[in-house]
Amino acid sequence: MSDFLIIGGGAIGMMTALQLGDAGQRVTLVDRGECGKEASWAGGGIVSPLYPWRYDAAVTQLSRWSEGVYPSLALRLLEETGIDPEYRQKGLLYLNVDDAEKALQWARQLGKPLERVGADFVHAKEPGVAMADDSALWMPTLGSVRNPRLAKALKARLAAMPQVTLREQCEVSGFIQRGSQVEGVVTSQGPLTAERIIVCGGAWAAQLLSQLNVQLPVRPVKGQMIAYQAPKGLVQRVVLKDGRYIIPRADGLLLVGSTLEEVGFDKSTDAAALASLKQSAEAILPALATCPVAHQWAGLRPGSPAGIPFIGALPEWPNVYVNAGHYRNGLVLAPASTHLLADQLLGREPLIDPAPYQPTPERLIQA
Repeated sequence: MSDFLIIGGGAIGMMTALQLGDAGQRVTLVDRGECGKEASWAGGGIVSPLYPWRYDAAVTQLSRWSEGVYPSLALRLLEETGIDPEYRQKGLLYLNVDDAEKALQWARQLGKPLERVGADFVHAKEPGVAMADDSALWMPTLGSVRNPRLAKALKARLAAMPQVTLREQCEVSGFIQRGSQVEGVVTSQGPLTAERIIVCGGAWAAQLLSQLNVQLPVRPVKGQMIAYQAPKGLVQRVVLKDGRYIIPRADGLLLVGSTLEEVGFDKSTDAAALASLKQSAEAILPALATCPVAHQWAGLRPGSPAGIPFIGALPEWPNVYVNAGHYRNGLVLAPASTHLLADQLLGREPLIDPAPYQPTPERLIQA
């Protein structure tokens, strides 16, 4: 029997296992496929909400802490596994921001570096970017990671920890219940037991918890992305315009995203999304019109009310915990949300006030 059994091997599940493993706990992590291959693989890797001033304070409290963790986390994983998550901190250029004054006020209140800049500044930073306005916003501290490599590094680190057991291709089909306690789960690899269960199932969390008659208001929201194979250095930093972004990778790959689609668990890609993403990308960086699209893919985000995740014990099942519902910010919030849950699990002083994230009956009723 493990101390903890974690369902879901995305960034949230793997970072939860890392937090608990670092604390000397016996952890079993199960995933119905391969760890890190769902939304954690599909996203762009910007480690900040796209427009943070538009989010509830409960989201930005977590994101500010997480942003500060990523540089050291990436260095740790590189040292321990030899896999570079490619953390880059080259800033973000915001084009066409219609609530720039609100953004600047938000930044001043938090002491966050954000400034209004002109066309000359933008073209000095990114000569190929097309501006439709005479000003933009510049956030120099924004960073990004390469999602698949981060997931690969996390998985490698967990596999090397003797107190952590990874079980992939292990689908959970039910819970083993005794009164108000859940003693384990029924899986395609047989029953697994643990003192406490943690559901980190992303877009699938609500389906899992419905078996315990828990109505978690988390739903799948599809996001399609494309990647251009471009010359190295065509763009150096993240550029965001009208909700669409370009994210550079070290090898010249340029990610463009993303769509927002309420289509259930459908992960297919389509020509309409490809055309829309190409139009957005080439409006930002006209030179992309001559570059080939190398990839198109889709992932399912765990949508939730106001994008505020559920982090904590379930009211009717005191030994079952959830960490899900991060919507577009799973990777962004992962270090902080997993630390906050580990604080609760291990009886530590919480990182921040956990109250806004608890899966209380009032929040669950919103389903």
